[in-house]
Amino acid sequence: MSESRIVIKPKPLSAMNIAMIIFGSFLYAGAVNVFLQPLQLFAGGIPGLSQMLRTLFFADTGNIDTAGIINFLFNIPLFILAYRQMNRKVLIGTLISVMTQTVIFTLVKIPSAPLLQDTLACIMIAGMIGGFGCGVILSNGGTGGGLDLLGVFMTKNSNWFTVGRLSIIFNAVLYALCAVFFDVSTALYSILFIAFFSFAIDRFHYQNIEIELMIFTHHPEMADVILKKYVRGVTEWSGRGAYTNQDTHVFVTVVAKSEVERIKKDILSIDPKAFIIVHDHTSVTGGYQKRLDI
Repeated sequence: MSESRIVIKPKPLSAMNIAMIIFGSFLYAGAVNVFLQPLQLFAGGIPGLSQMLRTLFFADTGNIDTAGIINFLFNIPLFILAYRQMNRKVLIGTLISVMTQTVIFTLVKIPSAPLLQDTLACIMIAGMIGGFGCGVILSNGGTGGGLDLLGVFMTKNSNWFTVGRLSIIFNAVLYALCAVFFDVSTALYSILFIAFFSFAIDRFHYQNIEIELMIFTHHPEMADVILKKYVRGVTEWSGRGAYTNQDTHVFVTVVAKSEVERIKKDILSIDPKAFIIVHDHTSVTGGYQKRLDI
């Protein structure tokens, strides 16, 4: 049995969520403009397509970078497509993100020369900062727009399409065109950016990271907290302390990284002496429910 996904009803966007979405969007767009664009390389997805069209057709537009405007225009029909498929929280968060990206892409001046002499270092910094920024956006109830919007629409209307598959197909075509209109090295370096970018998103999108918790306690009611409040499955074992020779309850569960601190706080409020083991880098096969705010 494979990992399952459910959609949970999210809380409305808080002021902190909005601030973090703006911050993440600033990091992503700023990293692309400051570190990637001086190398004449292209981000993936709709922003990458927008940058390519800008370079081919609107290269000389003064102090305004038209790539941001093109990116915004592409997102308008994608918002219309995804409107009925996405919950209100994510739609608003995505709109805030796209508007912030548009401002940064358009108004933040691209340096005339790379900030660092090492091309690989610039690509890595752009990918890691940009990926971290997008991870912040996703973890606070938004998306970066573009392929995320199109992917949600196509996923809901096709059993074959996923956001990941769409991204691979779109970027493969984009970078093939990049190799044709520019050169192979531009395409290869741009692909390398996407590799760093994707790695960073996976590390910082906490809803997408599974964590195993092992809880040792003398309070059997601890299972109810995880079962009822977080709606997570729990396995209970009976244990005995080797030093104290006392019976203890051992609970094992798998949760999203975004839930860990809240669960730990709830556990310790019931049993301040509870012993908790947090196991990162968990791989799950079976009935685990990955909860994505879409």
